[in-house]
Amino acid sequence: MSVPTIVVAVKAVIVQDDHILIIKRADDDEVNPGTWELVGGKLDFGESLERALEREVLEEAGLHVAVQQLFYATTFLTAPDRQVVIMTYLAHPVATTVTLSEEHSDARWVTADEAQTLLHRPILDDLNSHDVWTLLQPKMINGQECKSCL
Repeated sequence: MSVPTIVVAVKAVIVQDDHILIIKRADDDEVNPGTWELVGGKLDFGESLERALEREVLEEAGLHVAVQQLFYATTFLTAPDRQVVIMTYLAHPVATTVTLSEEHSDARWVTADEAQTLLHRPILDDLNSHDVWTLLQPKMINGQECKSCL
């Protein structure tokens, strides 16, 4: 019997105006090939959660981001002896031009409606249950849309 393993990963809900960034796994990926997901990856030993997320977003999407607050956390088993913990953060891009790693084949800035048709069901269920879509609604101050609010 193998030793149980816990993997910690970080993901980013990268918000730009009323869109979020999603990326598509390469068709030859070992895990969920060809599926859409949020940007992020595994924590390296000794890294802070926020630093790991900044590194992963830069590696996978070529973006520098401003990491905001922890949005939600979830956990699930990927095998009887392997558990994954995912910490999902809110982030904003410093620039919006995406340069993908070889691990991914496509990237899109999508609306909430587009995300509903593209994202892998477990990811979508988490986003829905944590009401992520309210982040994409314009914020109002004194009846005027606030572009710098979030």
